[in-house]
Amino acid sequence: MAAQFRSYVWDPALIVAQMALMQAVYYGALGLWLALVDALVRSGPSLDQVFSYEVLGFSATPGRLAVMAFVLNALTCALGLLYFIRRGKQCLDFTVTVHFFHLLGCWIYNSHFPTTLTWWLVHIVCTALMAVIGEYLCMRTELKEIPLNSAPKSNV
Repeated sequence: MAAQFRSYVWDPALIVAQMALMQAVYYGALGLWLALVDALVRSGPSLDQVFSYEVLGFSATPGRLAVMAFVLNALTCALGLLYFIRRGKQCLDFTVTVHFFHLLGCWIYNSHFPTTLTWWLVHIVCTALMAVIGEYLCMRTELKEIPLNSAPKSNV
C-alpha cells in the first residue's frame, strides 16, 4: 500500500485528550471573559453565568454582556482549534462535541432541559462562529507552501 500525505491514524487516546483539552479551553476562556465582564459592571462571579439559562438575554445589560462573553469565547476557542486540533476537517466535530458537553452540563446544573430561545440562539451562533473561524484558520495553515528544497542555494 502506498504511503499517503498526512495519513490519519485513528488514535482514541489522542482524541479523548483533545476533547478534554478543548473543553478546558472552552471553560477557561469563558471564565476569563466572564471575569472581565464582571469587572466592567462590578458584579460577583457565579456559576449561573456559565450554566444558567436565565442569565443570557438581550433585555438587560448583564444578559447582553454575558452574550458578548459567549461570542468572544467562541472566537477564543477557534484559536484553540487552530493550536490544538490543527485539522480543518475536525473543527466541526470538536466544536459540536464541546457544545454538546456544555448542553449536558447545563441540563445537569439546572435539572431540566434548556427551553429558552435566547440560550439556543446564542449557542447556535457561537457553535457556527467557532466552527467556521476555526476551520478557516486551520485551512490557512494547511494550505501553506511546503518547501521542497531546504538547503540554501549556492551561487556558482
